[in-house]
Amino acid sequence: MTDRHSTEHCGVCGSKLDYLKQSEPLACIYCGKTERGHVACPQGHFLCDACHGKDSLRMIEDVAFATASGDPFEIAELMMVHPALPMLGCEHAYIAAGALLAALKNSPYGKGGNDDIREAFLRTSKQAHGGYCGLTGVCGIVPAAGACFSIFLGARCGTDREQRITMEAATGVSRAIAGLTGPSCCKAYVRAALAVAVGLFGERFGIALPVKDLSPVCRHSAKHPHGCREEKCPYYKKEATRDVFADSIYMPIAYCGPT
Repeated sequence: MTDRHSTEHCGVCGSKLDYLKQSEPLACIYCGKTERGHVACPQGHFLCDACHGKDSLRMIEDVAFATASGDPFEIAELMMVHPALPMLGCEHAYIAAGALLAALKNSPYGKGGNDDIREAFLRTSKQAHGGYCGLTGVCGIVPAAGACFSIFLGARCGTDREQRITMEAATGVSRAIAGLTGPSCCKAYVRAALAVAVGLFGERFGIALPVKDLSPVCRHSAKHPHGCREEKCPYYKKEATRDVFADSIYMPIAYCGPT
């Protein structure tokens, strides 16, 4: 049995990437740094986490800082259609955090600012690593959502209610993500995480963010390297079904039986 499972494609040469069962020391082709990794190109191309997401993270930060929207779903969808963003990857953890905190910043409650977004990104970077959704069972979007609640509440180790609510938020997001797995989809996970977070902000703090659609239609299913879950995903764009009676003419039938 091979220790390598091929999926997705290398951004340098287009070869199918190998997902390793055991980490190996790999040298980044851009910065030269060597780190132990679980995803590699058979032609020797490897990108460290920092170089892999550099362009995407800059875009996510720019959108989070500049947007005037108070709808986290609208902000996240804008980020997810950007051509610099890969179909899958831990960049989506920063999308979840950036979209949520940007929406809070722009809401009538005016909570937080760009410094909070930077802080959430820093905390997210400590726990969001490529492939670890399968390697440890923890998607990076979970700690990203937890970071948002922690910053909002001022939670830290040793606090009471603040830390408990932060952990409850992370647990709720993890549960929602687990319900959408098989195979994984980072974009679906972002939407599910935001739905949980928006609900908690409404229930716990009375903060009603102006969400237009809690279940946006996904436009990325054809790009999924593992195969989209399609009808099993609540965000899948279903083909419109034709009403077989739509073109028929209603003809009332006279009833001739006994009255």
